[in-house]
Amino acid sequence: MTVKTPSPRKGGSGKSSATESSDIIPLRYGDDSHVWACWLYYEDGMTQGEIADAMGVSRATVNSYLAEAREKGIVNISLEPARLASLTIAQELKRHFGLADCLVVPSDDNTRPLIDRLGVAGAQALPKLLKSGDTLAVAWGRTVLSVGEHAEIASLQDMTVVQATGGTTASFSYTPELCASAIARAISARCVNVTAPAIVKSPEMRQMLLEEPLLKEQFATLERANRILFGISSLRPNSTIHTSGFFESVSLQHYLAAGAVGVVAGRFIDERGRPVPGPLDDRTIGISLDTLRKIGTRIAVAGGFDKVPALLAALRGGYVNVLITDAATGHGILRADGVTGLDARLAQRPKLAQTPSSYRTHVKKFLNNPNEVVEEMLDGVVKAHEKYIQPINGSHRALVARDGPRPGKVGLVIGGGTGHEPCFLGYVGRGLADAVAVGNIFSSPPPDPIVQCAQAASGGEGVLFVYGNYAGDVMNFEMAAEIAEEKGINVRTVLTTDDIASSPVEDREGRRGVAGNFFTFKIAGAACDRGLSLEACEAVTRKANSRIYTVGVALEPCSMPQTRRHNFEIGPDDMEVGMGIHGEPGVSRERLKQADEITDNIMDSIFKEMKTTPGDRVAVLVNSFGATPLMELYILFRRVQQRLAAKEVSVEANWIGHYCTSLDMVGASISILHLDQELSDLLHHPCETAFLKIN
Repeated sequence: MTVKTPSPRKGGSGKSSATESSDIIPLRYGDDSHVWACWLYYEDGMTQGEIADAMGVSRATVNSYLAEAREKGIVNISLEPARLASLTIAQELKRHFGLADCLVVPSDDNTRPLIDRLGVAGAQALPKLLKSGDTLAVAWGRTVLSVGEHAEIASLQDMTVVQATGGTTASFSYTPELCASAIARAISARCVNVTAPAIVKSPEMRQMLLEEPLLKEQFATLERANRILFGISSLRPNSTIHTSGFFESVSLQHYLAAGAVGVVAGRFIDERGRPVPGPLDDRTIGISLDTLRKIGTRIAVAGGFDKVPALLAALRGGYVNVLITDAATGHGILRADGVTGLDARLAQRPKLAQTPSSYRTHVKKFLNNPNEVVEEMLDGVVKAHEKYIQPINGSHRALVARDGPRPGKVGLVIGGGTGHEPCFLGYVGRGLADAVAVGNIFSSPPPDPIVQCAQAASGGEGVLFVYGNYAGDVMNFEMAAEIAEEKGINVRTVLTTDDIASSPVEDREGRRGVAGNFFTFKIAGAACDRGLSLEACEAVTRKANSRIYTVGVALEPCSMPQTRRHNFEIGPDDMEVGMGIHGEPGVSRERLKQADEITDNIMDSIFKEMKTTPGDRVAVLVNSFGATPLMELYILFRRVQQRLAAKEVSVEANWIGHYCTSLDMVGASISILHLDQELSDLLHHPCETAFLKIN
């Protein structure tokens, strides 16, 4: 095979001449096969098979040359910094707010209006978010109209677009009717308009219109919507709300005075995302915030730094689970919500992982749509364990025990992200937790399902919140506690902090809550079930948490369903010590050791803090991170028992298996609960849940 001759580089051997043909074998650059292979691959665009033929080597050898060239720095691969910043911000928004997806438009030189750029981004995202047969509700706004003007999807069938609010006779170009029809044309959908004004003169007029058969039929279509597309308006003087004249019949000062910061689908919300009541409530015809929040895919397209408070409120309120915005706005949202360290991460030069091309880069999983993995899992959980749990108000994100809450009893509410199964939803049932709020993978649940759990668990004696010490959980549970207090429910909170590797003993309050949650939940649930007061339940739960010690070790990282890739790499002879449960790197990376030596190191760390005397009793949890089999867990437990026995400490109870996992991570954690008589009695108190039964 003949290939084009590249120009020789410094250090190359052989002689060049003006008479050399362009179709002879390239010069070998001093017999440097790495440079030769890289030139053919990156400069001449040849395939690896073609390069193998040209060089007279195997394709596997070419793969090796290319990988080694990257490792040696012969080839440097770079990505555009602005686009990397956008990706970092999108990932952080998705993680911080538990979004199903997020698209962040890179900052540019302002040659194009932001609305146009967001419209293009929304148009690009729609094919990935819509399926044939969907009913898409569409609210109004300049950005929504821009999406319709830039979108063109011909592959969808049996689509319905329904106007999310009533109409208007205003002269601006982004009326509800025009926005709905533009989106309908773009996706070749049937368009259902709401043939009534968005705002009417009186509550009586609104009620009369809603009773009309035609409007009932249109609202029935709106109720069937499984997707919604909407913009978000701020309340600044130059905002759409002010300039459109849409609300010209009423002064907006009432809403501003009541703390409104933004508008979603014609409804006013405050900084926490709560509806702001006002004179338009009984005069507005359109989708309610409660209905909007129940729609499965809630796509918000909005940007501009003036919209940061409104967007943050919408995210806090749970109205958005797919966000399309720009980098500056996204960064502002995160800063406004207290996310720290992002600036330093954006300034760092990214380091691309170098892996041999023969390495399998994706993990095999049983999946349908990766973005729906949580909902499908929860659907299966509820069906499989309906004896123990049931949804609250039809939501799988808030589950209550069928045989748990009762009058005169303190309610126990737990919660956290998915990916840790059977924690947290597996510990809901008689004698344990009364309700659980469920977030996305490794993400906190938003405040609304937590409040629903508090209401469902309340028996008139107050509610105890117990959850891990993570920024997102703390923010959302604290917000939920405030709302619950406003509803007359007395709430106390205990944060779990059992991960002794995450902070020194003098900063015990700053530690993470990991697999030791299992013991804390058990003690708290028993205390509540025995009828102790809210203050007593809180006190004994705090005592249990202070006597739990956990250390985790990972051998292989976990992989996210959306990427099917490991979220970091551990070398073949390495292990991560002090591993968290969200795929965070450990506190140190060490060479892989034998099981007994690993266990000894963990127990040595625990014994430094847990001061024992002969005759003491403990409970032991040896927990798999998801992919470690029972065989290996029992090997670890065997050594734990030996070390405790050497100190004349007896194991009163033990649990070995999957109790607080990290998706498919290979690794394990060891938790020790240092018992006293009160904790021992509560630990053995009967309970029955889908994953834990004690008679």
